[in-house]
Amino acid sequence: MSDIVLSAGVRSNLLQLQQTSDLMTRTQTRLATGKRVNSALDNAINFFTAQGLDNRANDLSGLLDSMSNAINTIQAANNGLSAITKLVQSAQSLVSQARQTSDTAAQNTLATQFDALLVQIGQLAGDSGFNGINLLGGDSLTVNFNEDATSKTTVTGVDYTNANATLSIANAGNWQTSSALDTASADLTAALTTLRSEAQTLSANLSTVQIRQDFTKATINTLQNGSAALTLADSNEEGANLLALQTRQQLSTTALSLSAQADQNVLRLFQ
Repeated sequence: MSDIVLSAGVRSNLLQLQQTSDLMTRTQTRLATGKRVNSALDNAINFFTAQGLDNRANDLSGLLDSMSNAINTIQAANNGLSAITKLVQSAQSLVSQARQTSDTAAQNTLATQFDALLVQIGQLAGDSGFNGINLLGGDSLTVNFNEDATSKTTVTGVDYTNANATLSIANAGNWQTSSALDTASADLTAALTTLRSEAQTLSANLSTVQIRQDFTKATINTLQNGSAALTLADSNEEGANLLALQTRQQLSTTALSLSAQADQNVLRLFQ
């Protein structure tokens, strides 16, 4: 109250006690939050710099999910290519068996199995998608590597759902002639070359996405460490500060009491 006059000693000790209380509140907040900079009032430069680093880290974290989906999509396509390659090799085995027999019925049976494998190749390609994207069904995949999409890669898919068209493998037809078997053999050899080339392309794309994923994780870690260096408190130091402030508070309280007693001694002179 404005009409109460405190002595210089009491006022000085009271001010010291108030300052100590404010410091204790700040230290307790730091211990509770683990941060020495909790708002712009604590340190505007560090607060906004750390906020910018955290925001970028969060943006990049969101991209990690899309990179993970892209990796799974490419791996699904690669699994499909591996299975299709095995089917083509099985078809080569059928051609080899047809060459080794002159039995027309056996050749017709092998030709029918050959055509069935071509159908299976197309169906397998159609089942090689992941999360709605099928790189063996003609879809393409774009993967963004930074928050403003200026760094990205596009994986161009191929359509293997029709083996006759995409892999240029003709139906068996009449396998009673050596020329028909030669055509089938040549088609399958060319198809294997195409499949292996596509597998190498997918492997290169997969490697690129995996490298960028690891790089993004490292970048996020660096950003978070930078933010922490600007804002995090040293819990050991703050704990020691709190103990020191508690001691100071006790001493200030004792000093305030002594100052009040000095004023009371003056009062006793008039008694």
